[in-house]
Amino acid sequence: MSDKHYFPETAANQLVPRALRALVRATPHLSLLDADRVIYNNQHDPARVAIVGGGGSGHEPAWASYVGAGLLSGAACGDIFASPSTKQVLAAMAATPSEQGIILVITNYTGDRLHFGLAAERARASGLSPEVVVLPATDDVSIPRSRVRVGRRGLAGHVLTLKAVGAAAQAKYSFKRCVDISKAVNDSLVTIGSALDHCHVPGRQAHETVDKDVCVVGAGIHNEPGAEHVSPFPSVESLIDHCLKRLCDPNDKERAFISFENKDDKVILLINNYGGLSNLELGALADEVITQLESSWNISPVKIYCGTFETSLNGPGFSISLSNVSQAAREANMPLHELLDLIGSPTAAPAWPNSPPLSIDSSKVSTTNTKKVVDMQPSISPEADIKIAPALLDAVLRRGCEAAIAAEPKLTEWDMVMGDGDCGEAVKGVSAAILAFLDGPSSIAASGSIFTALFAILQAVDDMGGTLGAILGILLSAFASELQKAPALRDGLSPVLYSVALAAATESLKHYTAAREGDRTVMDVLLPFAETFARSNDFSGAVAVAADKAEASRYLKPQFGRATYVGEDKEQELPDPGAWALFEFLQGIESGLKQ
Repeated sequence: MSDKHYFPETAANQLVPRALRALVRATPHLSLLDADRVIYNNQHDPARVAIVGGGGSGHEPAWASYVGAGLLSGAACGDIFASPSTKQVLAAMAATPSEQGIILVITNYTGDRLHFGLAAERARASGLSPEVVVLPATDDVSIPRSRVRVGRRGLAGHVLTLKAVGAAAQAKYSFKRCVDISKAVNDSLVTIGSALDHCHVPGRQAHETVDKDVCVVGAGIHNEPGAEHVSPFPSVESLIDHCLKRLCDPNDKERAFISFENKDDKVILLINNYGGLSNLELGALADEVITQLESSWNISPVKIYCGTFETSLNGPGFSISLSNVSQAAREANMPLHELLDLIGSPTAAPAWPNSPPLSIDSSKVSTTNTKKVVDMQPSISPEADIKIAPALLDAVLRRGCEAAIAAEPKLTEWDMVMGDGDCGEAVKGVSAAILAFLDGPSSIAASGSIFTALFAILQAVDDMGGTLGAILGILLSAFASELQKAPALRDGLSPVLYSVALAAATESLKHYTAAREGDRTVMDVLLPFAETFARSNDFSGAVAVAADKAEASRYLKPQFGRATYVGEDKEQELPDPGAWALFEFLQGIESGLKQ
């Protein structure tokens, strides 16, 4: 948990109003009551039901960024993790008057219930609105029934309720109809959260941290300790399995709030980021959730939302919400397609992900396309092939890959300082792929064919990605082409054969990159190695030059790539990861040749 912030001491007084001011400047249909921290839709039509939400700040984009036609009419924003005051709620209601009535949608927390409840009573007493109702969102399943006295907590699943009732109000449904839809969708929801650690609130002392070997299940959105602390840290598969049992298991009488046993029922899935996960990791978690829902629970969601809907500041965690939307439609006494249309309808709210309308049959559409891999290996006749002893070919490639894999930790460490940290993993990945080719049922070294091995290596490099992957791919492709040009009846052990081809291949590579020796890239090893090998035909001597050049790269100033943006620092005199990786591989090949 990081406790560093750009606004370390001014959270309560400046963070919230400044964020709200920026939101309205960027969104013309929104206006701000600065003193009351109220965001409202300045295009709101009093002939429609008004939907007003709100709660503590720190959950962005909830609540303020859900204001707009088709969603909320207004939102009252409290301090971080603190309910807005009654005065703020009344200000939000006054800014969004309605001839039909006002629905106050909140999450089920004590402060929100009290302040919004008091505001509702004041509004009724003063005649502010003909109808006012408070609807608490209650979707958390982490607390057993026997321990719940005030109803379940509200978590991110409630945004589906907001979307449905907001769309109903926009479509000019009656006040009672909007209330019924809101209650029905809320009653169809279950949510479970998980977190790696607490978030940190700007301007406050650091909260206790969660041990590294612990994963929290049942995590809320206000830095609560969480219902369960699972240790040792579970695999992703077992974590998702655990969470889905909390949501779907009909035999868990303490938590089976919603039934998913009717296989004709349609289900909406929402994966929510607590604020501290990368989109990449969130997407991978979503994939595991979808996979297990389909394989273990026979649930194929009719619609999937995955993103940041309700955060806990920078909390490193996520939540899974399921809505049995068929059940909601039955409870609201409306056709399923009508409710799906409401949830899928577009909105002007800036944070809502407007996507294509929901379709009842969308679960039947495959979302995975498998493309045939193009075979790029040319046909090499036996007369044109270059062969060496299979054991020697295996040893050369194996030693090279093993040396590169062993170097991964330091490559990653160096690249974390000078780049983006992916070099070591990329080198390890391609080396592991080559070893798999060697150890497979049809080893690429079995025939001793240089071309068979070379094109298999190219296949692995094609999956490598990154700048280093592109450079190696161009080099090896050109190297293969040059070897095919060599005279027939070639001696597979002739160093001249390989040195000449490598020299020509490096010249081809120069057409695609301006990097040269001295620029702190892989070229600092590749070019001098190739030049020395071509001049002397002495592989070991060329490897010795590569070793010197790899070591010398630590003193070079970067001229290409992300490392050029790193400030000069004596403590950052580290070898270039790409240059060092190539040296390690060459040194491994030398070891294999000696073997």
